Amino acid sequence: MPMRAHVGDHLIVESPTTGVTRRDGEIVGVHHHDGTPPYDVRWSDSGRVSLVFPGPDAHIQTEARASAWPLSDAEVAALVRDASAAPSMHNAQPWRFRYFRGKALFHVTADLARTLPHSDEDLRALHLGCGAALMNLRVAAAHTGRPPTTRLLPDPDEPTLLAAVSLTGPPGDEDDLSALYPAVHTRHTSRAPFAETEIPEPVRTTLREAAGAEGVSLSFASGWHLQTVLDLTLEAEARNLTDSGSAEDLTHWARLSEQTPRSAAEGVPPYAFGPRRRGGKAPVRDFAGGKPIPGRESADFESSPQLALLATPGDTPKDWLRAGQAMERVLLIATLEGLSSSFIAQALEWPDLRWPLRDPVAGAGHVHMVLRLGYGPPGPRTPRRPTRHTLDIQP
Repeated sequence: MPMRAHVGDHLIVESPTTGVTRRDGEIVGVHHHDGTPPYDVRWSDSGRVSLVFPGPDAHIQTEARASAWPLSDAEVAALVRDASAAPSMHNAQPWRFRYFRGKALFHVTADLARTLPHSDEDLRALHLGCGAALMNLRVAAAHTGRPPTTRLLPDPDEPTLLAAVSLTGPPGDEDDLSALYPAVHTRHTSRAPFAETEIPEPVRTTLREAAGAEGVSLSFASGWHLQTVLDLTLEAEARNLTDSGSAEDLTHWARLSEQTPRSAAEGVPPYAFGPRRRGGKAPVRDFAGGKPIPGRESADFESSPQLALLATPGDTPKDWLRAGQAMERVLLIATLEGLSSSFIAQALEWPDLRWPLRDPVAGAGHVHMVLRLGYGPPGPRTPRRPTRHTLDIQP
């Protein structure tokens, strides 16, 4: 049967590309009286109108379905609170959200006022954090029964627009994500020592599959590769201690005194630093920067840390966003599996140390994050900015 549509219907274009499930737009013009193609379509991710001859990967969504289940402002704010529970480098929270009521559409944008100019000069970590927030938004939307349709970097003329998330998709899309919702607010970074207990292989497989669902590979470092990762991290830590730029970024976001120029809703507070490392090999970042913190204890960390590396074949902003989504998906599942986690990102901040981190078996790929996983105490909850500072609701 030939495709037929009316003005006001939505055209949904399915895509096999991992991380970009569909593109959708409102039909604003029909060229044949019987409703057959072509159509003038205003795409929801860019607002642009183009003439479209739909292929076999497209279908029509009626106006009634597209406008169903309108979100109240309170529901929109709740989704953004869920999204903002994501981790980000130094808890900078470099994201903003814009919601368009009439389109049931979120725009996820980069907040360039919240960058780390020395430690994240290329904005890789910013994209990872925003990708993690995007994953939380997808999980939260699926949890409410509104399957999200996600498009990364939808407008080449607006590079700070990182993703468009439509909530008008047909039922059934990304239903598996809703099962991750209980971990959204219980996942916290833990800088405490973990047990030496090895993560079972079935759990490791589950984590690999979670990353693979976002088009990202996850590998556990072992043997000489693990030692290489530890050595590179120690080299990065030594550089950070003497690099004025890295120290400036750390001081800016670690609230070490009342004079630190950060609000109570951002950065890493001293209660989340964890103990100072006395022994062991786990390379946990010291947010105190070597400064004494009253009442802070020392502890022995694990001698055989379990480190998982997330990598993609490419090294573009879209790859970084996919890696950020995969990172959060892995962390949510790890939380549900009873694992604690922290980030070993020091070597990633130095371009000459980043490349040698790659998986020696694959021999290629770009590492975007190193996760420390294990069985240990959950980390404390760190502050998040109120939604009035991160959300803009449009008609």
